[in-house]
Parts: sequence; C-alpha cells; structure tokens
Amino acid sequence: MNSMRIVVTLGLAAAFLSVPFLNAGAEAVDVPPRPQTVIIGLDLSKSNPLVDDAAYAARVASRLTQEIDKLSVRSRVMVRTFGAYDSGANPLKVDEVISARARPESVAEGISSLVAALPQLVAEGKLKAQDWTYIVSFMETMSHQVDCAAGDVRVILLTDGFEDSEQARMLRGGSLPKPEPYYQGCTELMMLGVGQGGGSPAVTKRAREQWERWAQAAGFQRFTGLYDW
Repeated sequence: MNSMRIVVTLGLAAAFLSVPFLNAGAEAVDVPPRPQTVIIGLDLSKSNPLVDDAAYAARVASRLTQEIDKLSVRSRVMVRTFGAYDSGANPLKVDEVISARARPESVAEGISSLVAALPQLVAEGKLKAQDWTYIVSFMETMSHQVDCAAGDVRVILLTDGFEDSEQARMLRGGSLPKPEPYYQGCTELMMLGVGQGGGSPAVTKRAREQWERWAQAAGFQRFTGLYDW
C-alpha cells in the first residue's frame, strides 16, 4: 500500500483534525510526580471497533485522557499506529514532551481528539483499516525506543488484543509466543478494549490471561487489561 509517511507534533495533529487544543492550567503539587515515557499504540486492524465505531472511539478517548492529563513535566508521549507489519501502512506518528508550553491537559486533549476521530479518518481514507494485527511485532519494535532502567515506562494499547499474524492467530485458538524480556523493569502494559468483538466472556478471559503472561515474561511490573470500563 502506498501511503505518505506522516510525522507530526501534536500541534500538527490538531490541525490535521481541525480540532483546537485547550489551554488549561494545572494545580501545583508539593512533590511533582516522576516523569514518565508513555507509548500509546492505536490498533488499526479491522477487527478493532476503534476504526469504525464512533461511540466506542469516543469512550476510549475519554478513558485515555485520564492517563495523560496527570503526567508531569518532562514526561514523553509517543503515539503510533499498528496493524499490518508493513511500516508504510502505519504512517501516523505523534511525539510530545510535557512542558510549560505543552501542558498535560492540552496534550491529553489533542491525543484524545485524534483517537475519537479515528473512525472518521478511516472512513475518509486518511488512515487505512488493516487486515492483520501484529501486536507482538509492534511491541518488539517499540521496545528499542525506551529505556526501562532510566525511568517509568508505560505502554497503553487501544486494541482488542487479538494477535492475528504469522506469530499467533488468537481467535482461532492460537497462543502468543513467549517474548524476550524487552521491557524488563518497565512499569505497565495496559490494554483498553481487550476482548472486544470476541463474542464471549470466555474468549475475553483467555485473551486477557495470555497477555498478562506475555507482559510478565516481557518484564512489565504490572498488566492491566480492560474489556470495558
């Protein structure tokens, strides 16, 4: 698939979506929280309702806001899309560092607006829904972008959690491969929407359990897998 690679700051992302950022103040605290690195992965595979259900995308965006607007100064936020293994199919990149000029509330608003707009962007052809779900490969790739020993690192995936690749076909009963400890010492792997579209609580439970084991083996200190909230 031929697509132009898009590398944007949140300012350009806002222009891309025609959604202005909000300039909001933040209350001072006596002891500021430790800066974090937060990777946000947007699953553009066709099985994920994030690409075609506007109400669901809005709900995910609202939940994501809670994870971003509490970040401290010098925290780094990286947004990437995934699905197919081909990097050309995942052109959108957003990188931002929380600062006096890029307040956490504004960063949260910009990224949440992007997430809420995903169904519209896909419908308009600005982003492409994809036929594969390479979650494991995405996680392996992004592990080279962070240093878990240097600070708090969290990965938040907006995904149904169903790996659908040559490594595992989870909806067909396949199991995730055991990972290398790419994320040894990293704080958390969170999945928002794990099990969505699977059709039963049993399928959701199996997907969550597989990812919890994977997260532990990869080195994360904790795993959070939410079907809904």
